[in-house]
Amino acid sequence: MFDKILIANRGEIACRVIRTARRLGIQTVAVYSDADADAVHVRLADEAVHLGPPPAAQSYLLGEKIIEACKATGAQAVHPGYGFLSEREWFAKALDEASIAFIGPPASAIAAMGDKIESKKLAKLAGVNVVPGFVGEIESTEHAVEIANGIGYPVMMKASAGGGGKGMRLAFSEADVREGFESVKREGLSSFGDDRVFIEKFITEPRHIEIQLLGDKHGNIVYLNERDCSIQRRHQKVVEEAPSPFVTPEMRKAMGEQAVELARKVGYHSAGTVEFIAGADRGFYFLEMNTRLQVEHPVTECITGLDLVEQMIRVAAGEKLAFGQADVKLEGHAIETRFYAEDPYRGFLPSIGRLSAYREPAAGAGVRVDTGVVEGSEISMFYDPMIAKLITHAPTRLEATDLQIEALDRYYVRGISHNSDFLSALMQHPRFRDGEKVTTAFIAEEYPEGFAGAEPDSGRLPPLLALAAVIGHAAASRAAHVDGRLNGGDAASDWVVELDGEQHAVRLAPVGADYRVTVDGKALAVETGGRIPPFGVVEAKVEGRPVAVQVDRKGSGFHLVHHGRQHAMRLLTPRAAELAKHMLPKVAPDMSRYLLCPMPGLVVSIAVAEGDKVEAGQQLAVVEAMKMENILRAEKSGTVARLHARAGDSLAVDAVILEFEG
Repeated sequence: MFDKILIANRGEIACRVIRTARRLGIQTVAVYSDADADAVHVRLADEAVHLGPPPAAQSYLLGEKIIEACKATGAQAVHPGYGFLSEREWFAKALDEASIAFIGPPASAIAAMGDKIESKKLAKLAGVNVVPGFVGEIESTEHAVEIANGIGYPVMMKASAGGGGKGMRLAFSEADVREGFESVKREGLSSFGDDRVFIEKFITEPRHIEIQLLGDKHGNIVYLNERDCSIQRRHQKVVEEAPSPFVTPEMRKAMGEQAVELARKVGYHSAGTVEFIAGADRGFYFLEMNTRLQVEHPVTECITGLDLVEQMIRVAAGEKLAFGQADVKLEGHAIETRFYAEDPYRGFLPSIGRLSAYREPAAGAGVRVDTGVVEGSEISMFYDPMIAKLITHAPTRLEATDLQIEALDRYYVRGISHNSDFLSALMQHPRFRDGEKVTTAFIAEEYPEGFAGAEPDSGRLPPLLALAAVIGHAAASRAAHVDGRLNGGDAASDWVVELDGEQHAVRLAPVGADYRVTVDGKALAVETGGRIPPFGVVEAKVEGRPVAVQVDRKGSGFHLVHHGRQHAMRLLTPRAAELAKHMLPKVAPDMSRYLLCPMPGLVVSIAVAEGDKVEAGQQLAVVEAMKMENILRAEKSGTVARLHARAGDSLAVDAVILEFEG
């Protein structure tokens, strides 16, 4: 076993590796850029080595510097995590030449599977089902159009070296191919240094199923069941679960055995994942093999009881697997949601900034949080916007789903926008809870007009109103400085809760440290134990059932978040409530004349000039953020009056790109 390892990564995955290494008694070395000087993974490691400026190309992608850091610190092995150098053949070779162990597969396997075109050829030779498509280099846009027409629409265009949802475009027509082919090439070149593209048939009603593999250097390879990663947005996974509610035992065995055969074909060892796409008929086809640890590996750990990072370390040290295929367990159901710094209410635009508040749900009892941030951490524009991974594990799928909802209610993050409400809405969606019709088109089909909050649940309104009344009453009591009591101490008092503009009559009667609240004529017992903080997560029992609400002050009222919905709330006296009905609503300014930059980013191109007439849906500009190109289109017809930005400009969120004639 190793005495010291270096983690060639950052954030959540670096912290994850450090935790396992510490449990095994192995010392750790972190590496960091200027942007990560105060990061959690740097604090957790036994030693830390500075690499360079924030851009990954000047820090985390500098393999030579990482090898130098190994030599300087005496690290005997490198765990690459995922992303960055994890699937770079040259890096694995360079480590081998420096007599430093790579905690991952052999360089030859990385090379064989890292190229999507070559990997499909090898998959065919190994007897693995492959998707119909063109395997070879595409010379031009015209060549791409010819290929797509021959395969039949819809088709998927993918960067050969792509991954993580980057360098992918779905085309339903020749026009889509002509518009998207060059973007796919640019994204492939920008993110992976390779502009080759391949095209394949897009499977209808597809599910994304992947098989987790684990092999040692002695020829032993097992599959650790499957994960279902079908809930995706722009080909980026949002929710992962294990096992899949769609996969039958026969299908699991067939997919697992094909994945193992492919791994044997390339002499694989360590952890790896073979990704398949499955159709409604349960036919499945090879997509690619990821020769690294996956972001979603915790759900596999939950249902098998294995620590995949530990297994990777042991395999790299030359140990044999201590179990065989017959020993692999499948216990309960696990779900992982990716908690991202993005705004689901504004088209999921990335958000950057400092975490002014960060409080995780309590771990244990089926809840796990994998993260690399704490309160005060910075979400940087230079790296992936994932804040954390929330994992729940329970005996059944619905129990694991409900644990997600409750945990998300208790995940309090401020300072940046995040997708917690969206994740909660997904967990509550009837189609997701059913599980049978979850496809990769789920988000596009269920939220075609974007996300506006979870669907209202009338059954949850009375408990929410009761707790909202108690929250408002406690705040009023603090403001009045009367020892937590108001309007005559223990006497019942009449109020009106205004929630999202709707008024509800309530009557509060203190019962010791708790309350009896009558909402619209229905009495509810609210147990708080006397603990109502002025902001953060307020937890109580309403009629004996736990309820958690996130609370922030907003003007004279409150901003509440519960079960994926945001609410404006005020507690009013009956007289104030009557007067409030006569107040005119504030009208927002009209910004429809302007094209605003929806996120901090770099202007790649401007597609129009001053004086141009444009139609609704026409491309206006391309902005790159987080290495993803975002096409901005006209929302309505009009004439361009003035350009405020040009290609190469770095813009802040809501910066004006152009304006139309009034």
